[in-house]
Amino acid sequence: MQTFVMPVLILGGLGLFFGLLLAYGSKIFHVDRDPRLDEIVEALPGANCGGCGYSGCSAMANAILRGEAQVNGCPVGGKACAEAIAKIMGVQPATTERLVAHVNCRGGINAKRKYEYDGIQDCFAASKVANGPLECAYGCLGFGTCVKACPYDAIHIVNGVAEVDSTKCKACSKCINACPRHIISLVRESQAVFVSCSSHQKGAELRKICNIGCIGCTLCQKNCPTGAITITDNLASIDYDKCINCGKCVSVCPRKLIINANEHVVVKND
Repeated sequence: MQTFVMPVLILGGLGLFFGLLLAYGSKIFHVDRDPRLDEIVEALPGANCGGCGYSGCSAMANAILRGEAQVNGCPVGGKACAEAIAKIMGVQPATTERLVAHVNCRGGINAKRKYEYDGIQDCFAASKVANGPLECAYGCLGFGTCVKACPYDAIHIVNGVAEVDSTKCKACSKCINACPRHIISLVRESQAVFVSCSSHQKGAELRKICNIGCIGCTLCQKNCPTGAITITDNLASIDYDKCINCGKCVSVCPRKLIINANEHVVVKND
């Protein structure tokens, strides 16, 4: 009988000892959990898209509690999400404008091709074959990698180039991260005028490979009443803090690559 009793008592004693040790350790090393954390995670959309700059919604919630992120830092959740988190944190949300993605290219059917690509329909894959089928090293490849990356069906290929539906875009940045040419950026929703080109090639060279690319002629810069446009490295760029969406640059651009998003239609130049 003792042969069975002693092992049971020893095991029971060890179990009790380690149980007490773990209970003591949990009290010593206990970290208080802020009850607001679960509330903030619940208020966030749960997309875990990384558009806020953090790895996911839980990481974003912790950053807000630590004071490292703003209550309106989630681009997907928008105003309603910011207001809900602000209420939890007991603060007033800062007024910020909604952001949307914009593709800085109108090449597509207007851009000359080096060859016809017949491989995997993916921009990264195509870019590995002689830097892609386009003569322009900056243009949209048009194979829809950004389309596949978008969880909101907000971006599509139109006439060989990606275009964003601003009414669906949540500014999650997934299309930006997916683009191997890095030609997609976030802009304020109210911004209507865009230089839809990313090429830095000289005008004479660009004319040979794209019917619609920026040639750095400076007409937009000279006609801008607020000094919002500058030509840098053969490409026009807009300072959106100065731009008033007057559209003068749109009307003087000989290449028709500066667009007003409110009036934009896809045009193929002859």
